[in-house]
Amino acid sequence: MSERPLAAVVMAAGKGTRMKDPTTAKVMVQLNGMPLIHYVADLAFQLGAVRVIVIVGHQREVVIDFLKREHPEVETAVQTEQKGTGHAVLQAERALSTFEGDVVVLSGDVPLLTAESMRELIRHHGATGAVGTILTARLTDPVGYGRILRNPDGSVRKIVEHKDASDAERLVDEINSGIYVFDRRRVFEALHHLSPANAQGEYYLTDVFEDFWKHHQTVSALLASHPDEIRGINTPEQLEEARVLLLARE
Repeated sequence: MSERPLAAVVMAAGKGTRMKDPTTAKVMVQLNGMPLIHYVADLAFQLGAVRVIVIVGHQREVVIDFLKREHPEVETAVQTEQKGTGHAVLQAERALSTFEGDVVVLSGDVPLLTAESMRELIRHHGATGAVGTILTARLTDPVGYGRILRNPDGSVRKIVEHKDASDAERLVDEINSGIYVFDRRRVFEALHHLSPANAQGEYYLTDVFEDFWKHHQTVSALLASHPDEIRGINTPEQLEEARVLLLARE
């Protein structure tokens, strides 16, 4: 099986208010001497992505300046208003309009993710013939995370957010990491069908899966071997935990 061309879209537009530093864009917070966005952009190139599109927004000039210096091959797209994850990825549509292949969607605040895990995810995506593939993890405390519900054949039949889950669904400990591989054409088609009819009035990237299921297309998932890799950085405490984990790899 030959691998399809790969592009990467990195969501990096958020403010990161819980980091308690309004002067610094979230993805520019330092981890062991480098901003968070450095680790994710570097990962995208390790995966062999031929196009890397970083979605910028809050303090975008600072983020763009850093990327131009440290990762000059990165392209950027601007999300002027933060209207959700689906809206963020949609900003890359024009840049990737002629690209044929798969698109990895990464978050700019997940610096512990490894190329090994992502290569496994990409292989699984190709092997299952899925239009969308989710990196998942099993957590001892999955409270607050979207749960992954699978069919008997292992494919995904539903993602249910914690607040919407039944008591039985909340017992499921496999969660959505927010890291994906998509068929480029299908994900942008589905993004145009999203609705902001939810409590936050935002366009959720996870809603594209409903469009896939509606068209009887396969959604697959791969369980991460190391759950620590999917940790996002939202607070100073989580930043310190990531620092310790990163140092332990050296």
